[in-house]
Amino acid sequence: MNSSEAPPTARPRLSFVIPCYNEQEVLGELHRRVKAAGGSLDATYEIILVNDGSSDGTLDVMVSLAATDPTLVVVDLSRNHGHQLALSAGLQVSRGERVLVLDADLQDPPELVGEMMALMDGGSDVVYAQRRTRRGDAPMKRLACAAFYRVLTWLADRPIPLDTGDFRLLSRRVVDEIVRMPECHRFIRGMVSWVGYKQVPFAYDRKGRFAGETKYPLIRLVTLALDGIVTSSTRPLMLATYAGGLFALLCVGLIVYALYSWLFVGETPQGWTSLMIIVTLLGSVQLLVLGIVGQYVGRVHEQVRGRPIFIIRDIIRGTPNA
Repeated sequence: MNSSEAPPTARPRLSFVIPCYNEQEVLGELHRRVKAAGGSLDATYEIILVNDGSSDGTLDVMVSLAATDPTLVVVDLSRNHGHQLALSAGLQVSRGERVLVLDADLQDPPELVGEMMALMDGGSDVVYAQRRTRRGDAPMKRLACAAFYRVLTWLADRPIPLDTGDFRLLSRRVVDEIVRMPECHRFIRGMVSWVGYKQVPFAYDRKGRFAGETKYPLIRLVTLALDGIVTSSTRPLMLATYAGGLFALLCVGLIVYALYSWLFVGETPQGWTSLMIIVTLLGSVQLLVLGIVGQYVGRVHEQVRGRPIFIIRDIIRGTPNA
C-alpha cells in the first residue's frame, strides 16, 4: 500500500470532494492532476467523485478509474440533484480530517492544496480561495457575478467574502456542522460563513475550463443567486416591508393632495394617465412583495415535508492494490 493511501478503516488526512455532472471529457485529466496533488502532500488522502445524475459516460469513466485507484470513492446519486446537493452528499461521505472542495472543470487548480494546507496549519478552520481574476468567463458573466457577490454581502445575515466560490479547504469540525444542517435549499458558501470559526482568504487566479461546457448558464446562475440570497438572509422580507410602507406614505400624500384640491382649490386631480400609472405602480409593488414572501413560504413548505435532501444510489470504493 502506498504511504498516501489510507487503510479503509483509517481516517485520511485529506478528502478531495468533487461534484461532477456530464464531465466525461474532463475526468481523466482531473483524476491525474488531483492524484498528483494528493501524492505531493506526504499525507494520506481520498478522492471523492460525486456523479450528479450525469446523462453521458461520466459514471462509466469513474468506475473505470476506481478499478485501479484505491484512493478513489465514487458516489452515484439517484438523479440530478444539482451542484450544491451533490456537494453535500460528498461532504457527508468524506472521512478526511480536512476536506478540499473542488469543481470538476479544473478552473480551480488542485495543485494549490499544499499552500492551502500550510495556511490552515496556522490555526484556521476554513481557507477560502478568493479570485483575483476569472479567465475564460465572458465579460457579462464576470459583471453579473461581481454584482451578485456584492448584493449578497449587503443582504446576508453573516458576512460572505467577495469573489469566492465553493473552492475552499474545510476542517473536519466545520464539515460536520454543515452535514448536520437540515435545510434542503443549500448554499454551501453561505453555510460555511454562518458556522464561523477562524476563516482566512487565499488569493488565486481562476483558469478557464479544461474541456466541455459550463454547467452554469445564465438561468442556473440566477437560480443559484436566488437560493444564496433567500437561504442566507431574511432582509428581503424587511425590504418588502419598507417598500410597502414607502408607497403607503405616497398614497397618503396623494389623498391629502386630493382633499386639499377639492376643499380649497375647487378641483380634483384629473387625468386617466396619472391614475393608471399609480394603479400599475401599486399593483407591481404588491406583486413584488408577494413574490418575495412566496419564495420564503415555498422553501418552508419543502422543508416541512421532511424529504431527504439527496438519495445515494451506490458508493463504489477503489480497488486496493494487491
